[in-house]
Amino acid sequence: MTLDRLVFSLGKGNIQEKIRVAMYVQKAALQFIDAGNRGRYNLSKEVRDAGFGIEPDEIASFARSHDNKGLEGHGGIAGLAGDVSVSLKDGVVSSKIPVRQNIYGLNRYVEKPSKGFWMFFWEALQDLTLIILMISATVSIGVGIATEGWPKGMYDGLGIILSILLVVMVTAVSDYKQSLQFKELDKEKKNIMVQVTRDGRRQKVSIYDLVVGDIVHLSIGDQVPADGIFISGHSLQVDESSLSGESEPVDISEDKPFLLAGTKVQDGSGKMLVTSVGMRTEWGRLMVTLSEGGDNETPLQVKLNGVATIIGKIGLAFAVLTFLVLTSRFLVNKAVQHRMTHWDSSDALKLLNYFSTAVIIIVVAVPEGLPLAVTLSLAFAMKKLMTDKALVRHLSACETMGSATSICTDKTGTLTTNHMVVNKIWLCDETKNITSNHDKDVLKPVSEEVYKLLLQSIFLNTSSEVVKGEDGKNSIIGTPTETAIIEFGMLLGGEFKSYGEGYKTLLVEPFNSVRKKMSVLVALPGGGRRLAFCKGASEIVFKMCDKVVNTTGEAVPLSEEQRNKISDAINGFACEALRTLCLAFKNVEDSSGENSIPEDQYTLIAVVGIKDPVRPGVREAVKICLNAGITVRMVTGDNINTAKAIAKECGILTEGGLAIEGPDFRNKSQQEMAEIIPKLQVMARSLPLDKHTLVKQLRDGFREVVAVTGDGTNDAPALHEADIGLAMGIAGTEVAKENADVIIMDDNFTSIVNVARWGRAVYINIQKFVQFQLTVNIVALMLNFISACVSGSAPLTAVQMLWVNLIMDTLGALALATEPPNDGLMKRPPVGRNVNFITGIMWRNIIGQSIYQIAVLLVLKFCGIRLLKLTGANANSILNTVIFNSFVFCQVFNEINSRDMEKINVFRSMFDSYTFMMVMIATVVFQIIIVEFLGTFAQTVPLSWELWLASVLIGAASLPIAVVLKFIPVSIKKQTVRDKEDIHEPLLHGPQLA
Repeated sequence: MTLDRLVFSLGKGNIQEKIRVAMYVQKAALQFIDAGNRGRYNLSKEVRDAGFGIEPDEIASFARSHDNKGLEGHGGIAGLAGDVSVSLKDGVVSSKIPVRQNIYGLNRYVEKPSKGFWMFFWEALQDLTLIILMISATVSIGVGIATEGWPKGMYDGLGIILSILLVVMVTAVSDYKQSLQFKELDKEKKNIMVQVTRDGRRQKVSIYDLVVGDIVHLSIGDQVPADGIFISGHSLQVDESSLSGESEPVDISEDKPFLLAGTKVQDGSGKMLVTSVGMRTEWGRLMVTLSEGGDNETPLQVKLNGVATIIGKIGLAFAVLTFLVLTSRFLVNKAVQHRMTHWDSSDALKLLNYFSTAVIIIVVAVPEGLPLAVTLSLAFAMKKLMTDKALVRHLSACETMGSATSICTDKTGTLTTNHMVVNKIWLCDETKNITSNHDKDVLKPVSEEVYKLLLQSIFLNTSSEVVKGEDGKNSIIGTPTETAIIEFGMLLGGEFKSYGEGYKTLLVEPFNSVRKKMSVLVALPGGGRRLAFCKGASEIVFKMCDKVVNTTGEAVPLSEEQRNKISDAINGFACEALRTLCLAFKNVEDSSGENSIPEDQYTLIAVVGIKDPVRPGVREAVKICLNAGITVRMVTGDNINTAKAIAKECGILTEGGLAIEGPDFRNKSQQEMAEIIPKLQVMARSLPLDKHTLVKQLRDGFREVVAVTGDGTNDAPALHEADIGLAMGIAGTEVAKENADVIIMDDNFTSIVNVARWGRAVYINIQKFVQFQLTVNIVALMLNFISACVSGSAPLTAVQMLWVNLIMDTLGALALATEPPNDGLMKRPPVGRNVNFITGIMWRNIIGQSIYQIAVLLVLKFCGIRLLKLTGANANSILNTVIFNSFVFCQVFNEINSRDMEKINVFRSMFDSYTFMMVMIATVVFQIIIVEFLGTFAQTVPLSWELWLASVLIGAASLPIAVVLKFIPVSIKKQTVRDKEDIHEPLLHGPQLA
């Protein structure tokens, strides 16, 4: 059985199970094939002419089949590098990248072909009611021609068909545009930046630009971007569960050097040589057989589907009643005239028209525009948020963010600039302020030995690199904290590269959010002596020290008095909103036989205080959140004094608010947590598990809608647990981004507030659209039904109703669902989880406008000829045209009313909304064309300017009526985010906390 058939036969089973089975089958097959072919392997002329020594399929097979023998046959990693003409030190030469891409391929996967415009057109035509209507129109053409002759007999039916095609065309264009936009967003979502060495320097490139031969740098949280071979590294572990289904991490070393695309780095760091990209990778080959599903329906779409179903059933009932009433009146008239036995084609045409009217009522009643409106609004918001530095990965996240009641945010890089500098240092019993113009003299009067130890601890214990840019200037590649320390070392006159020469790194324990420290074990030049260096959070590293360096560089025991002084210095730095790190070392005798980095008996060298200024606008953004009923909580790994100082500066920690340390929080019982969470505003020294626990408590215990930010691999559980996971685009790992719903591209808290603002705009825009659509529905249904019952005819024809349907669905969705957010959205409480979508205010507006429109249109229907003083043979045609025209203008002006459901000034910022204005203008222009020039198809007649004015005034009267309606008080149930069975009292929000 082939792989394709095997995977296909698994049907819709678990996707990871598919991948795992497929991988094992492929691996076995490849090993068998490679074993048979290796002996008769020949190098093609194309590969040889390009200067390479290995075929694309052969080099790709090494990682896929974990072929150690094949790798050794090519001379190991060094020989393989020679085969692909690359230096393991300098990487590929940029000018040769096109040649590599030509031979070894591009790093792109085959994607499911996107649907073309005509496919969307065809799908829009599949609507059952439209199909019935087209069949009815086709029969109408045949009967009409037989009755009235050519071409007059075909006008009614042809008009309906053309109207249907117009509706379908507009729907298809709208859907096609949205699909292109989502495709563009999806491409942006998958565009990962990868660290590589090229042209002798380390740089970032797009994952799409990766080529065979590239030297890729991997660290915790990275996604392996292609198949490759391990070159060097420390404690590298990868999570291969996405391919193999095995949850245990895999150790990568020189003995097990194979890395596969799509896996995640769980721990450690390293470098790899890319051996295959794109469709030649294990992941790429599997993607051929597996297609990724699209987004599921969002919660709002699910809620609206229920509304649409109810409206559709009501519409169906009215359609059936209308048809029965019209048919009954027709049969009664025939019976009265004693013509029951005489039937001709005109009778058939009448019954067909009645049937078409009933079908049209269903078409108008079924609100196809609801899901379209949600998609349009979300797509519009997603596009705008891209310009505001927020990439929405899941559709539902945008609308959910509009209901957020709590944001748990990191400090570093989100509330602060993430541009760190060493501001103070404690060294040899002295605290010194550091400025950018200081040099080695700042350390006087310390000895050369202390100076050397400090620089060793800075340059030897780091995951960063200093590289020369194209302009010849040095730049540092690494985390902001590492960058600040390296910059400080260079400020003191240290040379990064000189400290790397002669020292051999034996072991590395990389920093992560659980350990909160980084340690290395290095062998000094000359052999014999080994040093362990450790740096990290002061409260962690300081506890590991039992000695301290004095001014001469000697390690002296730490007295209790000195320990208290250093603690005071650390707390003093923290109270000044400085992030504190301790630098320490330990002599490790070679004879000790230690194979691991020691965890105690270190000697403290220095305490550095790193300044990370609060981002401009953060305090204002926090205030906006409080006014909007959103509680902001800071969850950070920093010292509690640092966290409190920053939280106060940002406006997060208010009077009466609680700041707690992670260890204290995690040791509390469920009941104790429930008591402190309402006041909790800052959690310091926290682990990712603490953040996860807090999020779970807020969601499950207090029914909060929680947004949480994260950047590390260990933040993934909290991001997954939250209602909205927000990953940092700059500082965030690929694992964090993959588990997030929204990626904040600039790591800025203000961008998070923008997501909340747009989320609220989506919700309120859909409410506006539903209010508008329900009004049209009610009026159209009641007008046709009452007219049918009283007079035996419907005032609005099939073509006219289709035009109304277009205004109501597609054009209405375009106009109202794409309104930008206004300032008032962030001055109201968030929408609760179980609040009814259609509010009392909406029902007030819907019922009020419907009563007005139905009343005025029925008056026109039954008294219009007398009131308008219409005479002549075509008086009825003129009246029906005036009714149709007035009805459309009622919707035009009611669409303006719907822009704001509560405030009187509905014109505010209307001219700033380009889409709304375009829809309004297009609606009016097309209405004029339909009435004045398309009368043959639409069954209208040209109107005098007086009747046009009357129609417009009837429609415009809905504006003052809307003003009057807004003065009618509506009992509003207090919005809450809780369910009836909640176990805790609701939390205070926003202004209550301010």
